[in-house]
Amino acid sequence: MNVDDALRWDGELTLTRYDPATGAWFVIRVDSIRCGRAAGGTRAAHYPSLVAALEDAGRLAGAMTLKMAVSGLPMGGGKSVIVLPAPRKDIAADAWRQMLRVHADNINKLNGSYWTGPDVNTNAEDMDILSETTEFVFGRSVQRGGVGSSAYSTALGVFEAMKVTAARRGLGTLDGLRVLIQGLGAVGSTLAALVSQAGARLLVTDTDPQRLACSREFDGETVDPEAALTTPCDIFAPCALGGVIDAAAAAGLPARAVVGAANNVLRDEQAGAILRRREILYAPDFVANAGGAFHLVGREVLGWDGDTVDRYTRRIADTLMEVYTISEARDITTEAAARLLAHRRAAAAAADVSVTV
Repeated sequence: MNVDDALRWDGELTLTRYDPATGAWFVIRVDSIRCGRAAGGTRAAHYPSLVAALEDAGRLAGAMTLKMAVSGLPMGGGKSVIVLPAPRKDIAADAWRQMLRVHADNINKLNGSYWTGPDVNTNAEDMDILSETTEFVFGRSVQRGGVGSSAYSTALGVFEAMKVTAARRGLGTLDGLRVLIQGLGAVGSTLAALVSQAGARLLVTDTDPQRLACSREFDGETVDPEAALTTPCDIFAPCALGGVIDAAAAAGLPARAVVGAANNVLRDEQAGAILRRREILYAPDFVANAGGAFHLVGREVLGWDGDTVDRYTRRIADTLMEVYTISEARDITTEAAARLLAHRRAAAAAADVSVTV
C-alpha cells in the first residue's frame, strides 16, 4: 500500500505526529462517532513503515466501530498506534514514558471525542501514566481508580463464543475437542485455562519460549509457531496479532471452526469465503472478543458491576447465534452477516431505539 491509499480512508479523522526525541511516530484514527464518542486501545509496535501503521490503525478502528455497534455499547470506534523505532523489548523505560506523555497530549487534542485503553504491548500501568496527562483513558489499575485488565472478560467472551460455535458446527461440547490456541498473552493464557477446565485437548503455540513454558500448567501440547496453521485441530483460536488467515491459509487450514481473540483475523474477504465453502465455521472476531469492551465501557461508562459485565459477556453466544442464522438465511459469510447485524444495531441506536445484546 502506498501513502495515497493509506490516506484514502473514509473514517472521521486521522491524527499523526512525530517525536524527534524518541524517534516514535503516533497515529490516532477515529472511525466513527455515530453511536457516541470513539473508543479503542493503544497498540505499540515496530512497524515496517508509517504507511503500514496508518493502514493497521484504520482497520483496527473500523473493527472497534463494528464491535461497539454489534455489542449494543454507546460508543464509536477508534484506535491508537505508537510506531516504535525498535521492538518494544528494546525501548528504554525513560523513552517509553516520554512516548506515553506525547500520546496523552495527542489524545487531549481530540477533546474527548476519543478514549483509549490497553492493547497489544500496553497495559494498565501504561494507562496510569497516560492518566497523569489526560482524563480520556480506560483500564487504569485498580490502585489508580480504574478497573484493571480486561483480559479475563475478553477470554470469557471467546470461551462462550467457542462453546456455541462448537455446538453450531455439530461438534458437541468442548470436552475432548482439540483446541489450538495461537498466542499465550494475557488473554490467550486465560482462555487456555478455561478451555482446559472444559475438558478440551489443548494445543498451544507462541513465539515467546517463556510463555510456552508457562503452558505446562494447562497440560497443553506445544506446537511450533510455524506449524500453527497446518496442525490438525477441531477449533483454531488465534489470540495474537491479526491477519493470520489469508486465502492460502484458509484453503489449507485443517480445522472445523475458527474462534479467537485477535482482531482482524481474516486478511481479506476471500479468506472468509473460502472458510465458508470448506464448512469451517468462523466466529467474527469483533463479536467473539467483545468481552473486553463490556469490561471497560460497562464498568467505567455505564456503571456496571462485575456480575453485570459477566452476564453481558456471556450473551456474546446469543449474538453469534444470530450471526450464524443470518449467514445461513442469506447465504453469506459469517463476517458479512456480523457486519450486517452491526449496521442494524448501530442504526437502531442512532434512532434511539432500544438495542438488545
